[in-house]
Amino acid sequence: MKTKKIIFLTFSAIILQHTPLRAQEEITVYDENLDRDEIFEIPEGMAMSEDSLLSEWQAKNYLFPDTTCENPNYNPTYSADVYRERLQRLPTVIEMTYNDVVQKFIDRYTGKGRRQVAAMLGAANLYVPLFEEALDYYGLPLELKYLPVVESALNPKAVSPAGAAGLWQFMLSTGKHYNLRIDSRVDERRDPIKSTWAAAELLRDLFKIYGDWNLVLAAYNCGPGNVNKAIQRAGGERDYWKIYPYLPSETRGYVPAFISANYVMNYYCDHNICPMRTKYPLQTDTVMVSKNVDMRQIADKCDLDLDMLRSLNPQYKTNVIPGYSDPCALRLPQEAIAKFIENADDLYGSQGQTYLRDHAETVIDSHSPANRKDLSSRRRSTLASQAKSSGYSHKTTTSKSRSRSAAKASKGRATSSKRTAVTRSSSKKGAATTSRKGAATKKGAAKTSGKKEVTAKKKGTATKQAASTKKAATTKKAAGKKAATTKKAAAPAKKAATTKKAATTKKAATTKKAATKKRK
Repeated sequence: MKTKKIIFLTFSAIILQHTPLRAQEEITVYDENLDRDEIFEIPEGMAMSEDSLLSEWQAKNYLFPDTTCENPNYNPTYSADVYRERLQRLPTVIEMTYNDVVQKFIDRYTGKGRRQVAAMLGAANLYVPLFEEALDYYGLPLELKYLPVVESALNPKAVSPAGAAGLWQFMLSTGKHYNLRIDSRVDERRDPIKSTWAAAELLRDLFKIYGDWNLVLAAYNCGPGNVNKAIQRAGGERDYWKIYPYLPSETRGYVPAFISANYVMNYYCDHNICPMRTKYPLQTDTVMVSKNVDMRQIADKCDLDLDMLRSLNPQYKTNVIPGYSDPCALRLPQEAIAKFIENADDLYGSQGQTYLRDHAETVIDSHSPANRKDLSSRRRSTLASQAKSSGYSHKTTTSKSRSRSAAKASKGRATSSKRTAVTRSSSKKGAATTSRKGAATKKGAAKTSGKKEVTAKKKGTATKQAASTKKAATTKKAAGKKAATTKKAAAPAKKAATTKKAATTKKAATTKKAATKKRK
């Protein structure tokens, strides 16, 4: 998702905060092939009460009934061929199959759920552009924009019994996998923008796995693991209508519910369902909050309605926006942005902290007289309660307690005196023993001192002798090394003299021999 500021027309919540979805309901369809009734659990979004959809701040301020609608309570019926033809006319990539199960879900939306559909049609005018932007970015079929109709009835604060939350009903682990922040104060599954982009990314990933949109919808509802098991049990079939007997009960009706949602959101006029009219909504912008700040303080400083501020920011579980731990986005009406920036110092400063209940350090004086008095009162109260339950009066129990305490005290004093006498006797014996031990210790210390002195002298003499021996050896070694060097240096000169003498002798002999030969 791009990091630039996003300005959009928002319709954040349609029911009360943290309102859980209603218990599961069922749809029964007769199967001619099996000659029995088949039961389907309807998705949780279909079971939501229409009255709760109109009780929130946004609905009260931006939705109102259309008084010009004619015959709003009359629901005409059509033949199966008409429904089939209408579904085929929808410009969709996902296959819109018609059968008896789909017909039952269409009847549910156009009959019992008429008021719910009217409210969702009004909310869709504000949510659908956001859905289409994310779906188009990932190259997904735009008819998936009606998936939140089935999942949550377009309620960003919806929570299922299984723990799924938000418009797209993310489970906690799945939401975190797609980088949605979920902790004790923030739940971005309820953020319309972030959850929509995360859902589009999830749908894209599922299509890479299955390559079939009906299987993708089934996996979105019950998880890839259950879909894979159903495919295995169906002998490797990868057609939703062939594996659906092996799917969980709610998932068997999930795709039919999605098809019927596409039908009713397009052909509501043919069933006299009048969409609620929508006023021009607030234009909003976002600012990043880098410190903890309370929505009540923001509402006061920016002259905003607190309920409106909460509905624009449904991802925050409490009034505190925890920007200190991680920068948080705050959505405000455009005209309030300038006021927020002007009052930022007060909001982040000491004035803003008066609304926060975060205590970095707390000191408790547990030894104060008041605390001791309260503790004594609690003990007396407990004692009286125990006495009453045992059939004794408080006075009798107190008297007995005092008698037992006095007896224990007397016994304790006697025991203490005895222990004191024993202690004194032991002290005298200990003193004598300590004196004898002290004398022995002094004598031993003197002997030890003498021994140490003799040992030190011997050790000093031995050390001097060793040093002299080592020095003599070093001197001898150096002299030998010098003599060897001198001998080595003299060797070439001696060799040269010998060579010269031999040459002279040889020359003389040669000369003498030549002279003798000449005389002859």
